[in-house]
Amino acid sequence: MTTSQNILVTGGGGFLGFAIVRRLVARGDRVTSLSRNRYPALEEIGVHQIQADLDDTDAVNSACEGKDVVFHVAAKAGVWGAYEDYYRANVLGTRHVLEGCRYAHVPRLICTSSPSVVFDGGNMDGVDETVPYPETFHAPYPATKAMAEKEVRAAGKKDLGTICLRPHLIWGPRDNHLVPRIIARAKKLKRVGKGGNLVDTIYIDNAAEAHVLAADRLEQSDELSGRVYFISQDDPMPVWDMVDRILEAGGKDPVRRSVPYPAAWTAGLVLETIYRLFRLTGEPQITRFVARELATSHWFDISAAKQDLGYQPTISTEEGLRRLAVWLSGRNDPG
Repeated sequence: MTTSQNILVTGGGGFLGFAIVRRLVARGDRVTSLSRNRYPALEEIGVHQIQADLDDTDAVNSACEGKDVVFHVAAKAGVWGAYEDYYRANVLGTRHVLEGCRYAHVPRLICTSSPSVVFDGGNMDGVDETVPYPETFHAPYPATKAMAEKEVRAAGKKDLGTICLRPHLIWGPRDNHLVPRIIARAKKLKRVGKGGNLVDTIYIDNAAEAHVLAADRLEQSDELSGRVYFISQDDPMPVWDMVDRILEAGGKDPVRRSVPYPAAWTAGLVLETIYRLFRLTGEPQITRFVARELATSHWFDISAAKQDLGYQPTISTEEGLRRLAVWLSGRNDPG
């Protein structure tokens, strides 16, 4: 591996992006972040920031110049919203990053994808990377992320070194999405379905490490280009057990009430209809996509990531939860 590389991270101020940036800076790389906002935390660790949207192709092209590798982390996530917004951010944004890499002759691109790109609405028990894309998607996010992933994989087989990673449910200190949503809804949460369905998650430091490993291994072997990898804690557990453990880390009571899956799905349909009909802002309390996600299993065979990338989840779920509890309590920065 080449030392002290020039690296671009899109979305470097976000949850995963910042974790990747910190790891790169710690080992001596020179890092630039391309984000819509400026972040004091990035300034504090000496990261050069470019404030621009991925729609700005000139800014993207300029940011890619002189870079040894690009980590494309920026995306529009979520379970609700206009398809056009997701398409612009996830598909066109990724396309602009690919074009920027070609323009600047960047040799490697590591793209953050999602296991939801292969979710067909049913259980996913121990599936690996051979599982196909579904014919139908249940929300704009997985649909547009699948389109983006396909373009990155195609580029990797043609004219650019690429790897796509599929982390599932990233959590940990500084989380601004999953953990805050669970804790904020603690009193309103209801278990969907029987509750025995297993899910994989991934602690933030493990997700960041997997991205850095992917870039390093791709530098060593062009044969990995165009491939995609599931990454996780390799520790599937019942989804509501994990929710309860996150609630416990935040000093909240466990979820005690439950609702049958058909009822949750129907509630999602009704709420989606109301939100669309009356053009309500915000997000429905439940959607059909979320109901399906909460009632089905999602855990993955990460043998390929272990073999090809040398990935191992070094931070256990138990240690991660301990660090999360410290962070949520405000007592200390777990690092």
